Amino acid sequence: MITVTEVTATAGALKRLSDEGVSIWLDDLSRKRIESGNLAELVDTRNVVGVTTNPSIFQAAIGSGEGYEEQLADLAVRKVTVEEAVRMMTTADVRAAADILRPVYEATGGQDGRVSIEVDPRLAHNTEATIAEAKQLAWLVDRSNVMIKIPATKAGLPAITEVIGKGISVNVTLIFSLERYREVMDAYLAGLEKAKAAGIDLATIHSVASFFVSRVDSEIDKRLTALATDEALALKGKAALANARLAYEAYEDVFSSARWTVLAGAKPNKQRPLWASTGVKDPSYKDTLYVDELVAPGTVNTMPEATLNATADHGDIHGDTVTGGYAQARADLDAVERLGISYDVVVKQLEDEGVAKFEVAWQDLLDAVAKSLSGKGVDGE
Repeated sequence: MITVTEVTATAGALKRLSDEGVSIWLDDLSRKRIESGNLAELVDTRNVVGVTTNPSIFQAAIGSGEGYEEQLADLAVRKVTVEEAVRMMTTADVRAAADILRPVYEATGGQDGRVSIEVDPRLAHNTEATIAEAKQLAWLVDRSNVMIKIPATKAGLPAITEVIGKGISVNVTLIFSLERYREVMDAYLAGLEKAKAAGIDLATIHSVASFFVSRVDSEIDKRLTALATDEALALKGKAALANARLAYEAYEDVFSSARWTVLAGAKPNKQRPLWASTGVKDPSYKDTLYVDELVAPGTVNTMPEATLNATADHGDIHGDTVTGGYAQARADLDAVERLGISYDVVVKQLEDEGVAKFEVAWQDLLDAVAKSLSGKGVDGE
């Protein structure tokens, strides 16, 4: 448990981050975290104002079985399918977390206090199924502070528009490229336009665009290391920050455009950039790199607990570290490209891998739950 002394000593960096306009969300959720009071404690002591989940997070939480025994036994007695069991457990966790964060949601006018849950990753390339799943998840959780996560695949883009158009708040995930990010913002605006035409109050619709960070460095650094030249090695650890900073530049451009101005009278909410995958993968980098260097107003940083605690302990929050760096960001990405490392190839690979990893995690979760149900006398089919 976090002591009062620790809170006093470490809250400074997290408070400074919040004061700079960065919403701190926790990239993790489990039944144990909810029932132990840990999530509520992080809200009270670590400036946490939101929660994100993904298939990998649920696979780790539910796959362990801890805290889910009673619900699994009840589901087994009812002879539910494996997929129904998984959805009953994941939506129960999200519903409980949303209730814990409800005061934050109300205090921030709906901007924060959000909990995200992802559509089945196996639907990432099926627009209609994604729309249907998003609607079902919103109904199952039945909390106004839920966000439905939709991947930023080509098939996901029209789904984003349709779901936003129905007044459902969306967290767009697995964004790696600047081009795709602009398409995501376009899909969001198209959704707002549909919602407005349908008479839906735009002020009730919120969205974030989850732009992945560390994985970009992991892939590009690997290629730079293989080149092994001084020029290549000097560029390690620069691509991810450059990519994210240029994403913020795109955000500023789109949400000051004539198209946005036309909508502005209806009091819509900007789709905030969310920095995802902010845990550092390379141990030679400072563990708060993707927090310290991505401070900008109107953003979200969703952190695994280790990164959250590291930021509290020794984060270096010293004002906006994004908006003044666009020229250098372009220069860094151009330098990588000149070495023969294709930006387009890398970001396409990362998107494909991201979808595939979540599909594997989801299948692992289904398999683990099937085994648990079978062990309680149900065949799991």
